[in-house]
Amino acid sequence: MIVKNEAQDLARCLESAGPLVDEIVIADTGSTDNTREIALSYGAKVYDYAWTHNFSDARNFALRQSTGDWNLVLDADEYILNDCGGEIRDFIARHQGIGRIKRIDKFEQNGEVMESQVFISRLFPKGTFYTGIIHEQVVTDLPALKTSIEVYHDGYFRRSKSDRNLKLLRSAVKEHPLDAYFLFQLAKEYRMAGDYRAAAPYFAQCYEHLRREEAFYPLAVVDYLYNIIASRHLEEGLELIEREKTFLPDYPDFHFVCGHYYRELVFSNIEKYIAYFPQIEQSFLTCLALGETSRYDSVRGTGSFLPAYNLGVFYETTGDTAKARMYYETAARDGYKPAADRLAKLG
Repeated sequence: MIVKNEAQDLARCLESAGPLVDEIVIADTGSTDNTREIALSYGAKVYDYAWTHNFSDARNFALRQSTGDWNLVLDADEYILNDCGGEIRDFIARHQGIGRIKRIDKFEQNGEVMESQVFISRLFPKGTFYTGIIHEQVVTDLPALKTSIEVYHDGYFRRSKSDRNLKLLRSAVKEHPLDAYFLFQLAKEYRMAGDYRAAAPYFAQCYEHLRREEAFYPLAVVDYLYNIIASRHLEEGLELIEREKTFLPDYPDFHFVCGHYYRELVFSNIEKYIAYFPQIEQSFLTCLALGETSRYDSVRGTGSFLPAYNLGVFYETTGDTAKARMYYETAARDGYKPAADRLAKLG
């Protein structure tokens, strides 16, 4: 681990990980709270590291202090959810590869608390290191294999790290102007900060350099579409969807954002775009037909209660109260409160 002033979260992380590992190695990049004391209370080996504004350098320093043949990398604002000690030992015994864990991210969007899942490389053999000054990536020729390890991450929930991240990402893009990954991360950071106009050119440049082989490619397309909606450059979305629909047919998040996109497009100019009105319904129905996914990085609910709720809104708007109630009930059964609220208003 690398840490700085993580007293708020560190104990929770170490409580979850401590019983599963033989050694805890922490590089402290300049804490002024009691992070060090908390780490030591869990038996961690704590090393001071002078911060160089480069996350890979810090991670690689920590990895070099490890005496193990395998390393599991975590952040202080993450904690392990499941009993995965056996899975970790089994993976080490059976595989020579990079273990990808499922991380569930908690975030807020339009005043609503949501969760997404991402798969990230975190379990790997000694001698594996990172590259990239921020949103660092593992450098390896080994195959990436999914594990059943699950961690929860809430470090960005109602906390902003945009100032730090934007500075580092602008530096990374300046150094690697054709790197789709850094372009995507910078675009995403601007979008998360609500600066959709600033995000737009970086999404466009990222998309231009995508090869559709990247692990982040599906999410980059989805986030690009959300930014198109938010920035009101709606015409751009038609061509993007047309190009990508054959490559992402089984990705519920893609169809979900398409549903939102078509709704915004139609109501931006009903006379001009009314032909796309049926695509709103079809997009959300496709989400439900696909269901939740474990193949892609995905927002929880895009294959279940979120499209069901949006179908409820669609049918209520078009006057089909029976269908609206049916889909609201479907979403409400999954515990989606806005659906229950709509049902109450329908009576």
